[in-house]
Amino acid sequence: MLCLGVSGGLDKVYENPLELANTFLHDGAAVLVRDGRVIAAVEEERLNRIKHSNKFPVSSIQYCLSAAGVQLSDIDRIAFYATEAYSNAMLERLSVSQPDISTPLDAKLLLRMLLAQEFGTEVDASRVSFVAHHMAHAVSAFAMSGLEESLIFAIDGGGDFLSGLLARGSGTDVTQLETFTENNSLGLFYLETIRYLGYGLFDEYKVMGLAPYGDPAPHRELFKQFYELTDNGGYRVYLDRIGPTLLRNIQVRRKGMPFTQQHRDVSASLQEALEQIVFHILRHHRDATGMKRLCLAGGVAHNCTMNGKLLYSGLFEDIFVQPAAHDAGCALGAALMMSNELGRPAPRERLQEVYWGPDLGSDRVVEQELNAWVGHLDVERSDDVARSAADWMASGAVIGWVQGRSEFGPRALGNRSILADPRPAANKDRINAMVKKREGYRPFAPSVLEEDAREFFDLPDGKREFPFMNFVVRVRDAKRDLLGAITHVDGTARLQTVSRKTNPAYWELINEFKKRTGIPVLLNTSFNNNAEPIVDSVADAIATFLTTELDGLVVGSFLVKKRAATTADWTALAVSLPAYTSLYRFRAYTGRDRQETVSEIRTSFSSRASMRISHDLFDLLMRIEGEAVLGDLLDAITFDQARREALVKELRGVWEQRRVRLHPAHSSRVHQDMQSNAERSIRGTHEYGRVQISV
Repeated sequence: MLCLGVSGGLDKVYENPLELANTFLHDGAAVLVRDGRVIAAVEEERLNRIKHSNKFPVSSIQYCLSAAGVQLSDIDRIAFYATEAYSNAMLERLSVSQPDISTPLDAKLLLRMLLAQEFGTEVDASRVSFVAHHMAHAVSAFAMSGLEESLIFAIDGGGDFLSGLLARGSGTDVTQLETFTENNSLGLFYLETIRYLGYGLFDEYKVMGLAPYGDPAPHRELFKQFYELTDNGGYRVYLDRIGPTLLRNIQVRRKGMPFTQQHRDVSASLQEALEQIVFHILRHHRDATGMKRLCLAGGVAHNCTMNGKLLYSGLFEDIFVQPAAHDAGCALGAALMMSNELGRPAPRERLQEVYWGPDLGSDRVVEQELNAWVGHLDVERSDDVARSAADWMASGAVIGWVQGRSEFGPRALGNRSILADPRPAANKDRINAMVKKREGYRPFAPSVLEEDAREFFDLPDGKREFPFMNFVVRVRDAKRDLLGAITHVDGTARLQTVSRKTNPAYWELINEFKKRTGIPVLLNTSFNNNAEPIVDSVADAIATFLTTELDGLVVGSFLVKKRAATTADWTALAVSLPAYTSLYRFRAYTGRDRQETVSEIRTSFSSRASMRISHDLFDLLMRIEGEAVLGDLLDAITFDQARREALVKELRGVWEQRRVRLHPAHSSRVHQDMQSNAERSIRGTHEYGRVQISV
């Protein structure tokens, strides 16, 4: 039996967002299960390059089908990650708020239409199912835990008009015990607070990282006004009190402003309040049910600090956190629910790895793609990349490491990672500044050989496997100064243990580093910059390598270094617009009673994601149909040398923000038609992007 689980939005990548639905439909993904076992899974963001993609996950579905060697018509059941009633209600709200969008108000019909349009085959209504959002979360955790029985806690911001549920898992059954309403959402409680710290949706983990720098005591009593603990594990949160109270009592931080100690203390108070509520709920239900094991899922389950405190508390003998705990994981839960319904439940085995995404391809394919960047990259094939990469890092290099199939979920687990020596504390600041371009306080995770983990980390008795970076654990006192780059300010770290069985290539790399340094640990962070999701393909890895200050890149069997590319090397590349971008030129007020013409490049996944560009660059990009060689574009406009170099520099900056694509020209390229703007239609939608001019 083949079952496909789907999460995400209901519009296409090049369409304007269904703005209301964005709040509810995000983290698109597809997961394909055969007889209860996952055979392929990927988040749409890895393929369409839109963070937390709210688009219909067509590329993810295509990948899953291709990986299994099947067609959509071969799938026995397709399941969407929300109830049909909820999905219809969201479409109805959309029709009221955006009446100009002609979207069917029947979610099943819309889903079937999208599948038919993208895959050229009709999907019978009987093969399409909708599942309860939080039950999908719960099943995704319990079915992968290998446990015969456990308490299950699914907890997030919202979905299906709820914010979570408690359930009991037994055998292949999951029985709901209690649900939590949206107005009691712990996810929204966290989100509403961080708005006053200059953060928003999907930034919750940043505040979790800031909290250890603060003291919860100064604002503890203030935060007690925002929630109440009641009998029988009950609680209430008062979302409407948060804004007015914080406005009166703290200096609100706007995005980009520096952090004060007050902001750090508020973060600590928020983290403490969340933990107080969660412990209150779980203590009661552990006692009421007698359950000694716990499964967690939902976006709040990505709070690794909370998970670590649960781990050390001894409340439960075993805790399993589904590694793709956010909404993408609901695609996994939906597929498993359908498989179970059709008589093919998941086997009772503990999840060991999530390398379910696209593979790099053969050495020949990888080498061909790397060599296409002649002038930009030096490429060397190696029979032992682990030894060379370990030499690089032991000598101080920060590298990109890309191997095998990509990980499913938000963590880079050694197949799409940036790696470095975990010892120099300066490495944390260096990587935050030169690669991630993010706040300097943000911590990095350690990857350690599983057999050496206890020597460096203080782990609870009987616990030795932490493969998914789901728990913050204590670094041993004697090792904290030694592991300066991965030890957080409170002496903890978000741990990944690496097994020789589940990831032999990554294990071997860490082991080679150990041979050189005596340290079986690497600093591991996701391979991306601040403008994009984690890389997936070889092309993604090259783009990120060339737009950051990484020292080296290892892709499959190849060692890659940068060359000092000339302007001629850059102009030999092709340029194209991603499907999610649009060009806009309009008149705008830029000063008091003063208008001027403005050129921008925007993305379709956010109304705020606009980037001002020069008129020269706008005119150049306007000439692209599909793709065009940059040098040809520049020649057609006949820029002088100084303007050419300025445009190349500007274009590279826009590329760094992933608003355009730069890539080797196709070997059999067709020369682009360089007709003038006046002769072209400049309105409408096409495969690569859109243009709109307003005067």
